[in-house]
Amino acid sequence: MFTDTHAHLDFDRFDGDRDEVIQAAYDAGVKRIVNIGADMESSRNSVNLAKKYDFIYAAVGVHPHDAKGISEDDYNELSKLAQNEKVVAIGEIGLDYYYDNSPRKEQQEAFKKQLKLARELNLPIVIHSRDAKEDTLAILEEYAKGLEGIIHCYAYDLATAKRLIDMGFYLAFGGVITFNNAKDLREVVKEIALDKILIETDAPYLTPAPHRGKRNESKFVIHVAEKIAEIMGIDVAEVAEKTTENAKDLLGI
Repeated sequence: MFTDTHAHLDFDRFDGDRDEVIQAAYDAGVKRIVNIGADMESSRNSVNLAKKYDFIYAAVGVHPHDAKGISEDDYNELSKLAQNEKVVAIGEIGLDYYYDNSPRKEQQEAFKKQLKLARELNLPIVIHSRDAKEDTLAILEEYAKGLEGIIHCYAYDLATAKRLIDMGFYLAFGGVITFNNAKDLREVVKEIALDKILIETDAPYLTPAPHRGKRNESKFVIHVAEKIAEIMGIDVAEVAEKTTENAKDLLGI
């Protein structure tokens, strides 16, 4: 059994065949999917999708790209959405200094406020961090003490990985580890314990080999597990079992 801990199956790229994509994932052995909110609309849609499918769960939150538009009413609505029984985390939240679609100060403020929300609701967090390592670490160390969560699409070095694990976070890996230019990231995977690893797709993005160029789907999380098994020199069934156990421990799914 595989668990895709990060997908966006509510996005419009699935509007033509969403039910078929979800069924194909289940038939392939992906028995748990967490659909992740990226803004208010997708947070609502994630909850609705989780209500429709027994094996889909939701996270709600506002991505740093949209931090500049978030209002107090939005925070209040997120709080209400997060109290649905199928919501298992606040996310994806964090910092993105690669695109800088929102001013950095506003990204940081939205990040801190959503960390506070997670603490109030006793929920884990799903972190997006791109080209923002130092500020992410600083904010987590000050505002996320005692919180658990996931560093989505982990992309930093081994020293940072160990630091985050010591803080209580799991590292989630997706299709990027199958890319030819991801040698350094594969070295990180090789050096950390499987009991702190989760697998994900970020569907419809970051499609793993051998399907690069196609829309990503939750069923392709199996290729991520296969790559981790190859890197670690273990059987893919062990990766599937342990990463699913990790997701259950953290998210209760």
